[in-house]
This record gives sequence, C-alpha cells and structure tokens, in this order.
Amino acid sequence: MSDPVRPAGSAAQPVALRPIKRIFSFPAVLVCLLTVLAVLTVRGRFNNNDLWWHLKMGQMIWTTHAIPLADPFSFTTHHQALVPQEWLSEVAIYAAYKWAGFQGLMFWLCFFAAAQLIAGYVLCSLSSGNLKVAFAGAMLLWLFATEGFALRPQMIAYLLLIAELILIHLGRTRNPRWFFSLPFLFLLWINCHSSFILGLILAVIYLFASFFSFRMGSLVSEAWPQHRRRTFLLALGLSVAALFLNPAGIRQIRYPFDNMLGMPLMLASVAEWAPLKMSDSRGLALLAVLILIFLLPALRRAELHFDELLLLAAGTWLAVNHMRMLPVFGILAAPILSRQLANSWENYEAAKDRIAPNAVVIALCLLVLWIAFPGAANLEKQVEAQSPVKAVEFLRSSHLAGPMLNDYDFGGYLIWAAPEYPVFIDSRADVYEWSGMLGEFGNWATLRTDPRVLLEKYKIGFCILGRQSPMAYVLPLMPGWKLVYSDPIAVIFART
Repeated sequence: MSDPVRPAGSAAQPVALRPIKRIFSFPAVLVCLLTVLAVLTVRGRFNNNDLWWHLKMGQMIWTTHAIPLADPFSFTTHHQALVPQEWLSEVAIYAAYKWAGFQGLMFWLCFFAAAQLIAGYVLCSLSSGNLKVAFAGAMLLWLFATEGFALRPQMIAYLLLIAELILIHLGRTRNPRWFFSLPFLFLLWINCHSSFILGLILAVIYLFASFFSFRMGSLVSEAWPQHRRRTFLLALGLSVAALFLNPAGIRQIRYPFDNMLGMPLMLASVAEWAPLKMSDSRGLALLAVLILIFLLPALRRAELHFDELLLLAAGTWLAVNHMRMLPVFGILAAPILSRQLANSWENYEAAKDRIAPNAVVIALCLLVLWIAFPGAANLEKQVEAQSPVKAVEFLRSSHLAGPMLNDYDFGGYLIWAAPEYPVFIDSRADVYEWSGMLGEFGNWATLRTDPRVLLEKYKIGFCILGRQSPMAYVLPLMPGWKLVYSDPIAVIFART
C-alpha cells in the first residue's frame, strides 16, 4: 500500500525553520543582551595607563619578529631583565590597532568583555541546567567583572579561566576526553598572562576534592571514578609540561610567585592590588553573595559541594586581599549560586519560543550596538582627557633636552607617543621594583626625600608631571627650574 501523498512543502517547512528558530531563539536574545551590556560598560573605558606600553611592546614584536627579554623603554632600569609574560596578548592588541586604529582597539575590548559574559552564561547554564537562572548568574559575573574591564591582557586571562572551568565541568559530567583540551589552554595561557598559576591552583583543588565522598548535612562530596581521575591527572601533567613552551622558560613559570612574594612595594603602592573595602558596593555585594550561598544549604533549599566550598574560599581570599581579584570571585561564585537556584525559576522551553518578538529584540540590540560603539573622535577625546597628548606635541616642537623625568601615570603613554624620549618610570611596577627604582621614585614623588638629589643623580633635563602632582607645586620654588608648558592635564618644567 502506497504512502498518502503529503502536500508540497509540508515536511520541508519545519526543517527549513529550524536554523531560523535557533538564530531567533530566546537564548540568542540573552546572548545579544549580554553583548549590549558589555559594550555599554566598556565604551567609556578606552584609555588605560597600561594600554600604551602593551601596544608598543606588541608593535615591537610584530615588526622585529623578536620578543624582548630586557627592558627597552626606560633609561633608569639599565636594561633590566624582564619576563615577557603577556607577549601574545600584546601582539593581539597591536593587531587590532593595525587593523583599525583606536576603533580596532575598542572592538578588541568590546569583544573580550562580551566573550567573558557569554562564556560565563554558558558556564552557569552547564552548572544549573536552567538557561534563565544562568542569565542571572552571568549578571552576577558582570557585577564583579567590571572591576577588571580594561584594554589589557587580563581580559584574555579571565576568558581562559572561564574556559578552564567549562572544560573541567564537561570532563566530569560528560566525557573525560574533554580534559585533554587543558594542555592547549595552558599553552595559550602562559604566553598571554601570568594568571595561568591560578588556573593550575583551581585544577589542583578539583583533583584534591575528587578523592572524597561524604555527606555532612547539606555539604556533600562525590568521589570521581578512578578512570576519570587518572585522565584528569594525566591532562594536568601535560598542562604543566606545556607551560615550558614560552620565551623565558622557567623564569616565566616562576614569575607569578616572584610577583606575589617578592614585590611588596608594588602590592602596597598600586591601587588595584589594595585590599577590598567591605563598605564599598562590590564589598557589600561579595558579602551578600556569600551569605546567600551559605544560607540556602542552611535552610535545606540547596546543597553545597565540597569542591565548590574550596573554590569559593580561594576566590574570597583573593578578592578580599586584592581588589584586582574581584572578577575571579565572580567567575567562581556565579556558577555555584546558579546551580543552587536552578529550581527557583521555570526553565526555558524551546517549543514555546516566539520567533517574531525574539527577532525584534535582537534587531534592537544590533541597533543599540551600532549607536553605542564609539567613533574615532570619541576615542581620541577619551585619550586626551587622561593622557598628556598636548604636552607630547609641545615636546616635539620644542626639542627639550633630556633626560626626562615623568609622572608614573604618564609613562605608558609616553612610551607609545614619544619613544624618542626614554621614560623615567611607567606602570610596569615589577620592572622598577626589581631595578630598585620604584621606591626611589615613590619617595621623590611624595616629598619624603630632598627632591634635588634624584634630579641631580639622573641629570634630569626636564620633568613632565600631572597637573595635581605634589612636585608640580614644588619645582617652581626650586632654583634652576622654570615652567615651560601647562594645560589641564600636564605641566612641563625645564632647567634654566
């Protein structure tokens, strides 16, 4: 008996609609909203003290095809050996600039900010199994990630941290072969940023917790199957081996330890390494998240896993001691809270998707992105508002004789915009602490020593300082110095 004849197109239509339904699905709407949020967050954050020397280093590597292993920018470090622990990120930053100038750099920042939020959303989705709750988890991640949103290599590092957590989750819950992606991730990570050590620590925490199986009230732990643990241990060993594939060898692997244990001046003087003030908005948010994560198990509304407890303890300790680590806390806490709240909101059902409203929202998101993305003139104004742009123009026209002494915050821009004048100092605090310059300059800039001593020691010919710098009020009172340039951002003093 022959099959009944179907009307033309009746079977093909649903198949043809499937890609369209995916493109205009509710999860796609949430991804677009996170992208808009990322762009609106960073559109006014283009200028950063560190950006400029990263950009210059990327240019040097791009053009010379060599990675510098000694400081090429400052005359006070005497070619101090450096660890190029961000060289690959710096090349990526310069590639964006070479592609489209300042707008290329802004696109780089928007891309990695959006990628962090979207990857965080994926991580929270995997942890909770609820796409709606996962969106709330991504918003929590955004709250803490904004502390680190800047045009710097750490943007790549945060994305790699989320990727590591996703790979470990997939290896634990699906196929252990996912673990073998970790060596490639760490190979990329050590050449992009020194925070690879944090990734190793988190992996070791997972390995440690995998041996325990117990239940203590709402705190639970389930031991991994032996074959899964062996696979993870093998992948972790390969990851450690991959770390040696870097330009500086063991020095690059040791760098995070040297940074945290051997540079007290940097940790004490750089604002982002300062302890978190619990009275600040993000400090209060951190406390609220911790209370909620521990309150839900106490009320028997959710469980807390042993590995989550260890990760949360590590993330909290880092964030409380260093504001720079707030994004790490958000990345670790968001999937935990998302899993605990998985049943508090009905899950997404693809069958209930409505293509037309979703398409309208996506179209509006694209329109907002087009309007919100800053133009070249806007980006130039952002640079002029914080960097000594006009002062550099004066330097080039006046041909002042060096050596130059510059403000700490101006050093990065001067490296990029006025490479003919080697800088006295810049925001690479590690290089200057190793060479002994950081403390010497700090004492001079805060008037803890006779200012004439440093000026004479280095035979300084002119100083370019911030308008509100304490020394900007002292130099006019010193014999042999005169003000030769002034604008709302910078002042320049030269020897008479």
